[in-house]
Amino acid sequence: MQRRQILARSAALASLLTPLAPAALAQATAARAAAPAAKAAKVAGTLRIVIPANPGGGWDQTGRALGAALKAVGAADQVEYENIGGKGGTIGLAKYAEKYGSDANTLLMGGMVMVGAVALQKPAVDMTHIQPLARLTSDYLVAAVAANSPIKTTKDLADAMRADLKAVPIAGGSAGGVDHIYAGVLARAAKANPEGLVYKPFPGGAEVVEAVLSGNAALGLSGYSEFNDVIESIAAMDADVVVVNHHLFFADVMLRDEGMGELLPACNAVIFDEAHQLPETASLFFGESVSTSQLLELARDTRSETVAAARDCLDLIEATRKLEKSARDLRLTVNAENARFGFAQLEDNKPFHEAVEALDAELAGFGAMLETQAERSEGLANCLRRTQELQQVLARWQRPEGTDWVRWVEVFSQSLALHATPLSIASIFKRQMDGHPRAWVFTSATLAVGRDFGHYCHELGLHWVEPPIETAVWGSPFNYPQQAVLYAPQNMPEPNSPAYPDAVAAVAFPLIRAAQGRAFVLCTSLRAMRRIHEVIAEKLEREKLKLPLLIQGEGSRTELLDRFRRLGNAILVASQSFWEGVDVPGDALSVVIIDKLPFAPPDDPVLAARIEHMQKSGRNPFMEYQLPRAVINVKQGAGRLIRTERDRGVLAICDPRMLTKPYGRRVWQSLPPMRRSKVEAEVVAFLEQLPPPASQG
Repeated sequence: MQRRQILARSAALASLLTPLAPAALAQATAARAAAPAAKAAKVAGTLRIVIPANPGGGWDQTGRALGAALKAVGAADQVEYENIGGKGGTIGLAKYAEKYGSDANTLLMGGMVMVGAVALQKPAVDMTHIQPLARLTSDYLVAAVAANSPIKTTKDLADAMRADLKAVPIAGGSAGGVDHIYAGVLARAAKANPEGLVYKPFPGGAEVVEAVLSGNAALGLSGYSEFNDVIESIAAMDADVVVVNHHLFFADVMLRDEGMGELLPACNAVIFDEAHQLPETASLFFGESVSTSQLLELARDTRSETVAAARDCLDLIEATRKLEKSARDLRLTVNAENARFGFAQLEDNKPFHEAVEALDAELAGFGAMLETQAERSEGLANCLRRTQELQQVLARWQRPEGTDWVRWVEVFSQSLALHATPLSIASIFKRQMDGHPRAWVFTSATLAVGRDFGHYCHELGLHWVEPPIETAVWGSPFNYPQQAVLYAPQNMPEPNSPAYPDAVAAVAFPLIRAAQGRAFVLCTSLRAMRRIHEVIAEKLEREKLKLPLLIQGEGSRTELLDRFRRLGNAILVASQSFWEGVDVPGDALSVVIIDKLPFAPPDDPVLAARIEHMQKSGRNPFMEYQLPRAVINVKQGAGRLIRTERDRGVLAICDPRMLTKPYGRRVWQSLPPMRRSKVEAEVVAFLEQLPPPASQG
């Protein structure tokens, strides 16, 4: 498993490709997918990205980053990935043209490596069968030698190649790719006969580096990012300090638990920053799922491989059709779209349970049939492995071991997914801490509720530690009473009132006007976000205030934040993704308005299961779980306001429950010690004293 990065990179050039024949529809689909969706326009229920390379490389990372972005903006309900490696992408190219030549919802990754491979191999399916749509990434090509190599300069390299080209073996990517082409260019530039070139192709940058370090190659050619990632990984094993994200840590945990190796070096201490995210990240990481889309994809792949390698096995082809029907029948048993259901909510849905049982039986028969043919090709063997994995996940979903898992169902427009999520990650963390004696440090600005760490310790299972863990709260360097005001408006309607979003906009507008923009309006739902944005827009037009008004969905988070900072007097109305991890220091942000206390939605099946579990244990789920999580979330939202010792501004929390409910005091006391006010005029006066915005739009 390789590291995944937010901005995935390729060895030379990654492109988005589509079949040439249905170019009009496919181009429209891809163009809408590749660009940020202005209003999260739906492109497809399920979008497939074919990656003509093995998992972990540049094309794979780029394709999966694109898919994640499309899901994030709502352009697709699901994105599926199909890796088909070999021969510089030409095998994947051929299979893509064969299987998906008329499917406008299937895209292909590609690049210069594929162009070179096609030129060298001259396959039947070449670049004339596809239409490039978009350039996604680019990278510098790097020539590298070992540190102890006698080759220190380009002159040294030219001299060595001219003297004896065969004595300078070169390692790079696939034969015929951009690395191979560049090797020939180097030979010609050195005035050596390219026919004497010794080129050693490898599947990725890691293998190229290994060949250079082992002396198997005198020179390595690869993309800068490929080399850099590998060098960083190698260096990490010998480093005193290694910095990774939470996902990579848990990936390492999973590999170690399964006895499949390791990603990270052994260490004496683990320090988690932003540790409040750990429980949710771990729950998602260690969960399991099986979807009808996966099953349909398995059936299609198996049928294709059967036609290629076992054409005489008509029973297997028939089995693929039966599996497809069984998957589609399961989707039809739930009459909903874009919804989540707990297992108990479907308890009375007899057709659903019968369809799951039928699918299980069909998958078992499919696997048995496939097992008789798996030896006939690598592709069929791979399909068998996928079948067995899906069988195991489906079996665990039907008959979970113990009560530590939450079973739930997610329904999309054209597919259905069965999920199993750990009820608690406490046992997972306990196993890690027991198995790897070392220091563990958890840090965040939002771990405690007040000064109480009890909620967090229970979530991670830290309450069992002997001797008891040490906790501490350090004061902020900010002078909150001087720098900020916490505003709790009075006479707000109940948060579940239909008029509530309009009331929030009414509270927000005088603050926006006084601050001359420079405001975040953070909402707990997309519906409220859209309505509040609409009302603020009407008020701006009515008063002829030319303040830039932005809304989540008009671009990526990075793009919106860049625009917000650059404009200097903008208003951004956004939802959950802007509550944390957002940094706007300085005068560009002077007002943060939170519409409601961010309690998790009660219909969330995982939350419902955790609440039920706590109730059965005699605990109070609201006070022990729901309220602490809401407090932590509101502290994250509040933290967007004051980022430096010079920042000044107003935090407005519109939710009346902070003033009227007994638990509101707990929220109130958990927030930074800002000056408190319930009077609009006081807050407006404070904002009017601030320096004017640096830009006027």
